[in-house]
Amino acid sequence: MIKKIFIGLSVVTVVVVGIYLASYTPSPESAEAVPAFSVAPVEHASFGLQFAGLNILNDPVGEARAYAGFGSPDVIFISDIHPDHFSVDTLAEVIAASTTIIAPAAVFDELPAFLKDKTVTMANGDSHTIGELMFEAVPMYNLPEGEEGNYHEKGRGNGYLLESNQTRIYVAGDTADIPEMRSLTDIDVAFIPMNLPYTMDVATAADAVLDFAPEVVYPYHYRGMEGLADVSEFERIVTEQNSEIEVRLLDWYSE
Repeated sequence: MIKKIFIGLSVVTVVVVGIYLASYTPSPESAEAVPAFSVAPVEHASFGLQFAGLNILNDPVGEARAYAGFGSPDVIFISDIHPDHFSVDTLAEVIAASTTIIAPAAVFDELPAFLKDKTVTMANGDSHTIGELMFEAVPMYNLPEGEEGNYHEKGRGNGYLLESNQTRIYVAGDTADIPEMRSLTDIDVAFIPMNLPYTMDVATAADAVLDFAPEVVYPYHYRGMEGLADVSEFERIVTEQNSEIEVRLLDWYSE
């Protein structure tokens, strides 16, 4: 219930961000990029990707106009049932005739029939291919596993591992520094959350990133009950211990 109240407030910010992004066109000045990949944040867990020749949305929520500048989505990834990741109203407005939604079963169960018809359901460990994009659903959950009051139990939601043309992108979702994250290899780009009590704190997130050592890491999903996490401190910890990891700090929140 606490998370639902908190996220209800964040959706208001998405509306404001959407006014700017309605005319967004990716460019070297406005989007961070690595070869064959570009990312532009909307807010919190929501962002647009261009990868493998596809327009991709991750966890779109809030006003549809926030996503207008990304073009028609080819693929939409949804990680979990919480309202900062999943909105039927937003999905209904942003989908196109050719859009494929990728979601865990818990999300699928809450979709209306017309969205279910466009959805591929994936459990942890499942893999799928769309065009040149190969992807796998990977675990995301809180630690200690199974503790009463955990916001994310193992198996309900998905992180996603995307791959194309030897580029591997990890979108962690709502997760702690789980063993499945720390054991990842050959990750080019990682999106890592850091907001207690829903995921992990800055120091823990940094320690996990240093363990699996992606080439580029984007802190995202970093607003919690106490406000915004100190992503500059995350950057300091990571780069002091491994200068080969590039931390990219984007504007995920308007305040």
